[in-house]
Amino acid sequence: MVDKDSTGFADLEKLNRWRRYQATLSFVLCAAVKKICPQARVRIEHSISNGLYFMIDENITYSGMRSLETVMKEIINQGHQIRKKVYPKTKARAIFVRHGQKDKVHLIENTPRQNVAVYSLLGIHDTYAVPPFDSTSSVPLFGIERFSPGFILMLPTWHDLSTIPAYTPQPKLARIFNEYENWAHILGIDTVGELNQSIKKGRGPEIVKVSEALHEKKIVYIADRIVRERERLVLVAGPSSAGKTTFTKRLSIQLLVNGITPLIISSDDYFLPHSQTPRDASGQMDFESIHAVDIPLLNDHLWKIIEGQEVTLPRFNFHTGRRNKGEKVALPENGVILLEGIHCLNETLTYKIPKPIKFKIYVSALTQLNIDDHNRISTTDTRMLRRITRDTKFRGYNILGVLERWSRVRCGEERNVYPFQEESDEMFNSALIYEPSIMRKSCLSLLRRVKKKHPAYEETKRLSDFLDLFVDLEERDIPSNSILCEFIGGSSFVY
Repeated sequence: MVDKDSTGFADLEKLNRWRRYQATLSFVLCAAVKKICPQARVRIEHSISNGLYFMIDENITYSGMRSLETVMKEIINQGHQIRKKVYPKTKARAIFVRHGQKDKVHLIENTPRQNVAVYSLLGIHDTYAVPPFDSTSSVPLFGIERFSPGFILMLPTWHDLSTIPAYTPQPKLARIFNEYENWAHILGIDTVGELNQSIKKGRGPEIVKVSEALHEKKIVYIADRIVRERERLVLVAGPSSAGKTTFTKRLSIQLLVNGITPLIISSDDYFLPHSQTPRDASGQMDFESIHAVDIPLLNDHLWKIIEGQEVTLPRFNFHTGRRNKGEKVALPENGVILLEGIHCLNETLTYKIPKPIKFKIYVSALTQLNIDDHNRISTTDTRMLRRITRDTKFRGYNILGVLERWSRVRCGEERNVYPFQEESDEMFNSALIYEPSIMRKSCLSLLRRVKKKHPAYEETKRLSDFLDLFVDLEERDIPSNSILCEFIGGSSFVY
């Protein structure tokens, strides 16, 4: 039984307050742009460098950027009220038609929702997936950094709303977002409204096939690069529910096509026995820590395999908390090791192996679909919905157990995964543009079981409202090697 008063549920409340901070600050940004450039369009695209990347479709100079900051500060300091009113969708549509907000009109026309919450600030109207605060004075801290061709709106982290972390550019991550935005353009789908409209017109099977083909094309490219550069140790890392396991299996197929024999090893099999697992601040076993792995043994085995020796791999038993003997393996002359795990970009994990023979791949679900111009789809939400589906379907958890653990998982990623993203040689985006339309069916009933009085209710209501924006898509067209099948079932791979 899960303690409803646990730290995990308290952290969900902190996360939702942070999301409200984002929504409010985004609204202030849009209001400020309206004052400076009345005809300009603002599009908030994705999260990067501890901020939100946004574009303005007019040329903004450095002085213009500083003017924008000044106007935002004025709006915040003046404490303007943000008003909310719920309208039937026909009336909400008329409001946005009148104000020329085509993205909102398209969303309202192509989502099942019958009522729409409309927020107003300084004469402009907007919709938000997470409700903004009642006053602009609630978001005193922010900054703007230039990141050509757009900008990054800096804001506090969910851990602490009283300070803004230092700005650190992430050019590799930005490039992968741009690559996958191009994929969205290939499909002709940038927003939820466009996805829904396409599905209703019967394009669902085509969207699935093209999305999966784009995934395969990228995997082929990465495999060809590994072969060309004659790598010996390929390291695959990424956050929870990113699809690392399926990606690694699909990469191994493409290596075989190139005449390369892959040897897949999971760093999880090198976990220390539970009696030696480090503990976190609350006294619980910290499996997110790199020190939960038997690093010396892993390095000893990797080096011996690379040198051509035979090694007996361990197999970690998660029920007993101990390592058992696994299979004996040796690497053929044309072989390559694929090591998968959350710490694989961290040099500490494979300290004994020389850098020149290592190739690092970062896998994450970097969602390329927006709800509309001012509402991005969180990559974290994509992974959370995957985890809810998989863990309730195949791992014996209930939804409250999944939610209660989620903040600990996130904290582990922030410590052990995200700081090493830019050290990767390649990045693979495992998100699929159609997947919320699939997850809707499996997740909605689970989310709606949580009662209003429970501390997790606000989070489950937020996710339910998000999934309610989508129309259903049938699973029958999803290929059995899809990364999505790792979470919904039906995969042709054995896990």
